[in-house]
Amino acid sequence: MMNIGVLALQGDFSEHISMLKRLGVTASEVRLPRDLAGLDGLIIPGGESTTIGKLAVAYDLMEPLRQFGREKAIWGTCAGAIFLSKDARRDQPLLGLMDITVIRNAFGAQVDSFEADLEIDALKKQDQSPYHAVFIRAPIIETVSGEAKILSALADGRIVAAQQGKLLATSFHPELTADTRFHEYFLSLAR
Repeated sequence: MMNIGVLALQGDFSEHISMLKRLGVTASEVRLPRDLAGLDGLIIPGGESTTIGKLAVAYDLMEPLRQFGREKAIWGTCAGAIFLSKDARRDQPLLGLMDITVIRNAFGAQVDSFEADLEIDALKKQDQSPYHAVFIRAPIIETVSGEAKILSALADGRIVAAQQGKLLATSFHPELTADTRFHEYFLSLAR
């Protein structure tokens, strides 16, 4: 059975754990470097990226997380996508694992949160319907370079999902929907 960790320093980690359990996967909370042992993959949830970064520094998680991401699958949702990026256009702790530049809160404040249907070819093997995405104080992926590729963009061209090998970044919150396709896709990367 797969064992997927969810970084549980801050943010909506419990929603990811619930989704993973729904898919029959063992889900573990990760708070310390030792919690990474035996995991097949890791999800970094939404929350506040600066806080997640500062706590990761305080708990000596930065280098263990970087090493984990060089070998295994990591998926960052919303704040997690920012934390995975090489550049967030401000000074804050970042893992620097993905060749993406991210702009925080690109759509505005909490009141500017929205939902949108996305065409995501990577998910179409399971279901041809659009993916209904929930954006809350969401970042955008401004640029994708190197080995990273775009998985999805809004109709206006703003990038909201990217992949680089086993690394995945989404601006939205798949854990807040009933649609399990994105979690299933991540599990396929972690295998």
